[in-house]
Amino acid sequence: MSGTEEMSLDELREEIEEIDRELVELIARRTYVAGTVAQVKADQGLPTTDESQEARVMERAGENAETFDVDANLVKAIFRLLIELNKVEQRESR
Repeated sequence: MSGTEEMSLDELREEIEEIDRELVELIARRTYVAGTVAQVKADQGLPTTDESQEARVMERAGENAETFDVDANLVKAIFRLLIELNKVEQRESR
């Protein structure tokens, strides 16, 4: 492997590191907003789980996956995990 290919690989890895940091930042933002939603639900006496809203989130996830030509099953699996994590946090905060 020549020096140019190594440098290119290093640059690609740096790009992935930056994307990973941005993903974590977005997850943190989403988690914060979901926590705020949970507080509003608690204040209004609403149930933690809203299956119709979850279905809309999953539908949007699939549509966004198609828009960006990413595997929809993978994207939906990630969103299912995010939803489950938020539900656990909401239950623990009540």
